[in-house]
Amino acid sequence: MSAKKVLISGASIAGPALAGRLGRAGYDVTVVEKAEGVRPGGQAVDFKGRTHREILTRLGVWDDVQARQTPKTDWRLVDEADRVKAVIPGEFIGGDVEILRGDLAGILHGHSSDRAEYVFGDEITALDEHADGVDVSFAHRADERFDLVVGADGVHSAVRRLAFGPEGDHVERLGYFYAVASGAVPLDGLETRLSSGRGVAYGFTVPGRLALAGGQKAPNLFVFRGDGGGYDRRDVASQRRFLREAFDGIGWRVPEMLAAADAASDFYLDEITRTRMTTYTKGRVALVGDAGYANTLGGFGTGLAIVGAYVLAGELVRAQGDHVAALAAYDARMRKPTKIARTGSAGPFLAPPSQRRIRLRDLTFANPLLLRAMMWITDVFATDASLPDYDLTPATSH
Repeated sequence: MSAKKVLISGASIAGPALAGRLGRAGYDVTVVEKAEGVRPGGQAVDFKGRTHREILTRLGVWDDVQARQTPKTDWRLVDEADRVKAVIPGEFIGGDVEILRGDLAGILHGHSSDRAEYVFGDEITALDEHADGVDVSFAHRADERFDLVVGADGVHSAVRRLAFGPEGDHVERLGYFYAVASGAVPLDGLETRLSSGRGVAYGFTVPGRLALAGGQKAPNLFVFRGDGGGYDRRDVASQRRFLREAFDGIGWRVPEMLAAADAASDFYLDEITRTRMTTYTKGRVALVGDAGYANTLGGFGTGLAIVGAYVLAGELVRAQGDHVAALAAYDARMRKPTKIARTGSAGPFLAPPSQRRIRLRDLTFANPLLLRAMMWITDVFATDASLPDYDLTPATSH
C-alpha cells in the first residue's frame, strides 16, 4: 500500500513546498511545470500569523523569506484631486511578511531542487487511474506511471479538470477581474516613501473600478467589474484591450497606468474567483493551493498553499504511504482552514459597486475599532490553526 512515487503539477508555491517535504522523507518526486523555468516577478504575496511562520520555519525558508521581503506599503485612497479619503495600512494588505511571488517561488525551488526532479516546459495532458497507480500522459515526454498525482497548478488547474471534472463545476465566477502590470507611473507631488522606510501606494476608485499605482503588490493594479465575455484568457493582446475598455474615460492617473500596462513586460489579467470544493482528493489524485482552495486577492491563498503542502506531506509520511488513509486525513485536516476561501470576495471590497459602498469602505478604515476588528479577523482568526509537528523520518516501504 506504499505510495512513494509522486508527480506534482505546478512549480510556483505549493508544488515546490510539497516536493521539498516529500523529498526529505525519501519520496521519489517529480515536478512538472509548463513554464520554461521558475517564473520571476509577479505580485507580492504575504503570510500572516503564528501558523504561517511556524510552517515556513519547518520548511527551512523563513530566514530567506525575511531577507527578501518587501517593505510595508500603505494604500492611500484618493480622489481626482489627490485628497486622501482613507488609508489601508500595510499590515492589513501585507500581513506580517510580504514577498514577491517570483522571489518566493525561487526560494522554495532552491530548497527542493536537490530532493525532486523538476521538468520545465511540459504539462499533463491525460490521467488514467488504475488500482495500483496513475498512468500520466504529457505534452512532450513519454507516458509514465505514478503512485500519486498532485495538482498544484493554480485556479485553472489541469489536474482538477482531468480528475474532478470541468472548471465550472468547482470554480465560482464572482463578476470581477483584476490585472497586474509592471511599469512605473509618475506620481508627481505625491509621497511614495516615508522616512520610516514604509512605502506608499495610491488608489483611485469610481464605482466598480479601482486603479492602484506604486504598490508592492504590483506597480499597477486594476480591479474592475465585468462579464468576462470580452477577452481571450490565452491572448495577452486581448486581455490588454479588455482592460483598456474597462477603464476608458476614467481620469486621475489612469491613462498613464493603462499606457504602462500596454507596454509592460510583466502583465497578468484574470477573473476574481473562488472554489466551491470541500474535498480535495479523489482516488490517487490530490489538489493543493489554488487548485483546491482559491479566493483571488482574498489575502489567504499563499498561506493556505503552504499549509496544504505541509499537511499533505505530513499525512503521507504519517500513514507510511497508505494513500487512502493519508488523503482522507488531509481532507479532514484542511476542511477548517480552507473555509475562509469559500466565503467573501475581494472585488466588491476593493472596487465597491456604488458611491455609497465606496464611502462605507473608506469609513471602515477611518474607524480605529473597525480596523482593529478586521485586522484580528484576517491576521489571527482566519490564519492561525493548530497543526501537528509531523515527523518526516523516511517511512519503511511495505
